[in-house]
Amino acid sequence: MKRIIPIAALLATFLLAGKRIAAQPERWQQRIKYVINVNMDVAANRFSGNEKIEYYNNSPDTLYRIFFHLYWNAFQPGSSMDVRSRELGKTFLTNRRGEQFPDWDSRVKDRILNLKDNEIGFQNVKSVKINGIEQKLRVYETILEVKLDKPVLPKSKTLLDVVFEAQVPLQVRRSGRDNAEGVRYSMSQWYPKVVEYDYQGWNPNPYVAREFYGVWGDYDVNITIDKNYFVTAGGDLTNANEIGMGYETIPFIPKVIKGNTLTWKWQAYNVHDFVWAADTSYKLITRKTKDGPLLRVVYKKTDSISDRRWQRSADTAALAYPFIAKTFGPYPYKTYTFIQGGDGGMEYPMATLVKNSGIGTFIHEWMHSWYQMMMGTNESLFPWMDEGFTSYAASRVMAAVRNDSNDIFDSEYRGYLNLARSGMEEPLSTHADHYNTNYAYSNAAYSKGAVFLSQLGYIVGDNVLDKILLEYYRVWHFKHPNANDFIRIAEKVSGLELQWYKEYFVYSTKTIDYAVGDINIIDGKTTITVKRIGKMPMPVDVLLTFKDGTKELHYIPLNLMYGEKPAEDSTPRIIHKEWNWTNPEYIFETTRGIKEIKSIEIDPSQRLADLNRNNNKLVVPD
Repeated sequence: MKRIIPIAALLATFLLAGKRIAAQPERWQQRIKYVINVNMDVAANRFSGNEKIEYYNNSPDTLYRIFFHLYWNAFQPGSSMDVRSRELGKTFLTNRRGEQFPDWDSRVKDRILNLKDNEIGFQNVKSVKINGIEQKLRVYETILEVKLDKPVLPKSKTLLDVVFEAQVPLQVRRSGRDNAEGVRYSMSQWYPKVVEYDYQGWNPNPYVAREFYGVWGDYDVNITIDKNYFVTAGGDLTNANEIGMGYETIPFIPKVIKGNTLTWKWQAYNVHDFVWAADTSYKLITRKTKDGPLLRVVYKKTDSISDRRWQRSADTAALAYPFIAKTFGPYPYKTYTFIQGGDGGMEYPMATLVKNSGIGTFIHEWMHSWYQMMMGTNESLFPWMDEGFTSYAASRVMAAVRNDSNDIFDSEYRGYLNLARSGMEEPLSTHADHYNTNYAYSNAAYSKGAVFLSQLGYIVGDNVLDKILLEYYRVWHFKHPNANDFIRIAEKVSGLELQWYKEYFVYSTKTIDYAVGDINIIDGKTTITVKRIGKMPMPVDVLLTFKDGTKELHYIPLNLMYGEKPAEDSTPRIIHKEWNWTNPEYIFETTRGIKEIKSIEIDPSQRLADLNRNNNKLVVPD
């Protein structure tokens, strides 16, 4: 009998063997390896560290400088993050009740301005050496420029030795110490991180609280900290059988610890970031998924009710995995950890920081492992490909968990349509940091990004969309796909041309609005007019319901598609000649008489992001 090895296990073995899945033949990508050693002073909330970095320049370009991210320098009064938050707060929005509120990030507000010297964050790089020679450094707040004494040639490797020190900021946004739940250290964006260099050049995005982009690589991280602290991370603990504390894989006999510190040795391969956290009262529980990773949940124990909530979410996440793997592709790493920490929910490779045990947050943050952590998209330029795709996936997973497929994406459509009506919408192609309002960013990246996928299912068919998502995973995970890369996959799988959809929905703010027009008798035949009121053209489904209870679906493809989607259900379907996008109206015929028609409805599945659904349905009077 042949042994069947799960796909996820094969992928994990492939990765751990040190082999790499190559990028697209026409797309090179950089590679990096970090060995990081840090010593944490828990009394001062500071640590010193060093990095030994192997940087592989796989590009055809000669590099004369290298940039690093120094994220924690944002947590200082007067920083770009501080000023940006306060400036956005000067814009007031109006909620449904007519109440006005400032548009700042509620977690930041003016808190950075009020940080004391021992509460600010900083990352100070003391030196960067190559072959023992110190390089020239220049700091631009959260970006460090390293001017190289000798350029890094194409297709070559360079070794960098970095010495740094840092102070952990008081918890304000994502990372920091002593958050609202009392977690001592939420250590994200905590080390000098090399900026990604890709086909568009360097991406030294200053940190103003939004998105990230990183180099694919391997991490070996050694954390020395007070022995009373429990450390968790997005990775695997290589000295687990020395540490114990629930990580051990063999019968564990506690040893007497000499000195006041322990060194935790972590490893994460083929990722583009590394997160860890530490607290003196963390508790660890684990769940094994079917043919998938070991899930770890690390949280601060408070009471038995809290315990049950964390355990229930752990159980649900484990039960959800088979659906996730089948729909979006298998998780390729051995472990995933949900860590209580941070200020809400923030995703990182192999782990997430979450504020509480809400299952919705669990699923959303875990789905970021597919749409960002395994894709590595430049989410500063394409935040909707991260947050939007994740929101779409999380909504589908939650619907499967609850066994409820009604109105799966209702909140996403509502968020986008409210934005479109607000007059504040900006194109999805807007850089994440450069939206004029937090409101426009969040509803574009999260809501409109999710609608992009749901509505694509309307254009190509939901079954075809599922095939697109799996092919996108297969071709582009462990790479850096952009919007066009996704559309090309969608075109190849569906057999339809889809560039028009990307151009309208991503690069413009044109909206969709179709309406049922006139019903006439022409030459003895019943004709129905459909009007395009909005500026964005789409294919159109029109459902005729007759008084005898029968139905007839009329499908009008868009000429820009050069084809049509397959039938999606058993309702009789009539495919009409394509609708030229230049024409504001379209007239089609039905063989049934006007008196037989009960109603005419555009988009009965309600996957079309139609700005005004009130004109989508006409009930024919008796």
